[in-house]
Amino acid sequence: MIEEPYRWVEAIATRRDYIEMQLATGSPVVALGYTEGVLLLTVGRQKLFEIYDRIALGAIGHPGDIERLRMAAIELASTEGFTRSAADVSLRRLAYYSLSPVMKNAFEQIYGAPFLARLLFVEIGTSPADDLFLEVEYDGAINLHPSNGGNTPFAVLAASKKSAEQMAEFLKKRFQGGKDLSATVELALDTWTVGQSKTDEPMPGEDDIRRQRGERVGSGTISAAVLERNTNRAMRYRAVDASELAPLIPK
Repeated sequence: MIEEPYRWVEAIATRRDYIEMQLATGSPVVALGYTEGVLLLTVGRQKLFEIYDRIALGAIGHPGDIERLRMAAIELASTEGFTRSAADVSLRRLAYYSLSPVMKNAFEQIYGAPFLARLLFVEIGTSPADDLFLEVEYDGAINLHPSNGGNTPFAVLAASKKSAEQMAEFLKKRFQGGKDLSATVELALDTWTVGQSKTDEPMPGEDDIRRQRGERVGSGTISAAVLERNTNRAMRYRAVDASELAPLIPK
């Protein structure tokens, strides 16, 4: 009996190592605020989704697990909106009281399968100060990035914590408010490139980032979507057209 807690801790550590290994090849996701709203961008297989009106999702991980979590988020948000109102649907409630407990429980039940996924949610507010960036880890841990309180309006998702730290450090130096969509897409691509760089080497300089961006992005497909703050359309979420992205794709 005495050994059981230690076996559980060891099993959890092994499970964490296994999940990190499975996520190691994931393509980073970048979320940036800009003049008209919030941009989400990644390169490769589409991992950007609309969840509910003001809420969008970017993810890294196993496609099946991402889809299960996406559908759960949509169902929870839709139920909340139906039983109350669309204005009552809150990303904080969705993450803290629904998705996080589910992912935490799956991670800690060592005889069941965990979710192989990292999630990045964005909720657009009535003003930039009300925008919310929120990450949910595979073990249910939540990392909250409110725009108010002096925090910079951005968040990143990467295959490893080290890569995410490098991307965040890069953005802290490079991010400036008041940019249009074109400039924001370009910064997001540079940030994505930093997330793909080797973590055991110093952060690349400007010239190296542009060179690596040409090599890495040129062979992939850019996926981008925005949550628009002021729009006449019923839905705030829209995919960024290829015509808007084409001038920024390296030849």
